[in-house]
Amino acid sequence: MRLIALFATLLISTAALAAGDDAEQLYRQHCQSCHGSSRLGGSGPALLPESLDRLKPEQACAVIRNGRPATQMAGFASQLDDSQIERLVDYLFQPPAVRPVWEAADIRASHIIVNRPDSLPAQPQHKSDPLNLFVVVESGDHHVTILDGERFEPLTRFASRYALHGGPKFSPDGRFVYFASRDGWITLYDLHNLKTIAEIRVGLNTRNLAVSDDGRWALAGNYLPGNLVLLDARDLSLVQVIPAQDLAGKPSRVSAVYTAPPRHSFVVALKDVHELWELPYAGQQPVTPRRLQVQDYLDDFSFTPDYRYLLGSSRQSSGGEVIDLDNGRKIAEIPMSGMPHLGSGIYWRRDGRWVFATPNIRRGVISVVDLQDWKPIKEITTDGPGFFMRSHADSPYAWTDTFLGKKNDEILLIDKQSLEIAHRLQPMPGKTAGHVEFTRDGRYALLSVWDKDGALVIYDAHSLREVKRIPMNKPSGKYNVGNKIGFVEGTSH
Repeated sequence: MRLIALFATLLISTAALAAGDDAEQLYRQHCQSCHGSSRLGGSGPALLPESLDRLKPEQACAVIRNGRPATQMAGFASQLDDSQIERLVDYLFQPPAVRPVWEAADIRASHIIVNRPDSLPAQPQHKSDPLNLFVVVESGDHHVTILDGERFEPLTRFASRYALHGGPKFSPDGRFVYFASRDGWITLYDLHNLKTIAEIRVGLNTRNLAVSDDGRWALAGNYLPGNLVLLDARDLSLVQVIPAQDLAGKPSRVSAVYTAPPRHSFVVALKDVHELWELPYAGQQPVTPRRLQVQDYLDDFSFTPDYRYLLGSSRQSSGGEVIDLDNGRKIAEIPMSGMPHLGSGIYWRRDGRWVFATPNIRRGVISVVDLQDWKPIKEITTDGPGFFMRSHADSPYAWTDTFLGKKNDEILLIDKQSLEIAHRLQPMPGKTAGHVEFTRDGRYALLSVWDKDGALVIYDAHSLREVKRIPMNKPSGKYNVGNKIGFVEGTSH
């Protein structure tokens, strides 16, 4: 019997190996020319588990079968049957036998200069207010629209790299916008001339990037390989690669990178070690991190209005910890039961005191915290877990979604003083609504309908009357230049 069992096991193993070889052969035949021999990407994006973590296997099957509209990705339904597609997807979701690397030489070799800024006019070559432009990311077909924030008319629309991630960042004067794609490409775009300046690939799986408040440096954080990549913000040329590892040499992925303008520094969260880094850049190249010990692994964080304190959380935590960035000490723990999405949290004044509010990813609650004594004020019950929250100094409401709930087609308006839900908007019944951004003066609020046949819906922020609706392909986020460079109340960092 043991011989029969051994033989059966051998047959199963042989079949599994054959299926794996077959899937690899399918990849080489149909995918390699665009996605690279090592699945690191080429004209198409990287096809690694880290790059596909937002895509479910059944969605990946659909893309292979039907293609992706408005991209170079063709459908293979006529060449591959369902069984072959499923084996191919299984292969793509498995890590490669040899862990891929992306080193300084690879980064430098990827650098592309399209236009030199000094060869272009320094003044805007359009008639729109340069500080009231919106940069709209359409993730459905990987395009970006530059939108006039007064007339709500597109100035241009162009193809982006695959799966822009982490929100675009801006130069301090608002002229340039920086995009980071999930598979590591950084793009520098001139909003005055509506032209791409440069591109560079900093990694294989990139979380986000930040720009220094003097416009001199850009810092990108990578999951794969786990490191920070420092760039010259003027042309994206490589300055330095900084491995993400603790003092004992334990490596880590980078989970978030933000700039702290009053501190003239970058602040970096590390996903796999108990350290938080601050890299000062005032008058110097930010090469040496100041290491702060933290109790928990940090996935996400936000700042207080003065940037002295940091509120951090991890995917496993039941709340947040408050760290004094001046002395590096943890000064408080804040219970928040639903896995707070702190990077989307916002603050405002209530009864003369600063409060902070954040949606939660696991529970349908908005957590509101007093930023003076760090005590929870209220948990506002919503119709499901949310992802984004926005407001404006001139708005009486905090706008939030129930992005991950059953009623994800609603936007909730929370009265910032009473902390009660004052209004519910349903811009397109049955289709997910999320990510609100305001015009620079706060008069209008723009929200996204996240669907292939979605839209950008513009509301009068005071009367809540719909003003305009612009059809778009899954407009996942929109970012107002003036609000972002001013780090204004109600927007994210």
